[in-house]
Amino acid sequence: MNHVLAARYLLLTRHGEATPDEAGLTEAGQQQAVLLGRRLRELPVAAIHHGPLGRAALTAAIIGDQLPGVPLHVEAAAGDFVPYLPKREELPETSADRLLAVTRQLPPADEELAAEAERRFTGPVPGNEARFDLVVTHNYLISWLVRASQDAPPWRWLALNHGNAALTVIRYVPGRPAALLAYNDQGHLPPALRWTGFPPEFYLP
Repeated sequence: MNHVLAARYLLLTRHGEATPDEAGLTEAGQQQAVLLGRRLRELPVAAIHHGPLGRAALTAAIIGDQLPGVPLHVEAAAGDFVPYLPKREELPETSADRLLAVTRQLPPADEELAAEAERRFTGPVPGNEARFDLVVTHNYLISWLVRASQDAPPWRWLALNHGNAALTVIRYVPGRPAALLAYNDQGHLPPALRWTGFPPEFYLP
């Protein structure tokens, strides 16, 4: 039996700016979520998936308020976890020491959950119509899924960073490589709300 597949547009965003205890959102983080939700009104979003932690759940709820009728689904696979930790021999010699220093500060990887996220959120979808899925998650998972979309080595997620409430879009079409349509798009945010969540050295005016 032949199964018809259609394109999937995976919309990825990191939660809004978190409070110091990371349990909720700052006032700026809440405003970031409102503005992203307003931007997404232009798209036929089918569902909002979000991780279980408070900062992601609250971001998803605020976005959902701007998208009436779009269901919200809490998913462990959209949570805050380390997807993969490389061995030294996998890393470029020029940056191996620095990257390993980073990994030593991280918790153990959950490769099974990372694989579940790929199964759950990526690839074409059954049917005849394109689908738009929004995943409200955390920096590590966005980095992992972007890396996977480009068929980059597993370690490469370590060098990617994502801003709060920025938008990344990956398109999956049957028979074609995944296409990274947008990455870290902050066009819906005014300058004062951009570049939060990045290391200071990543800031661009």
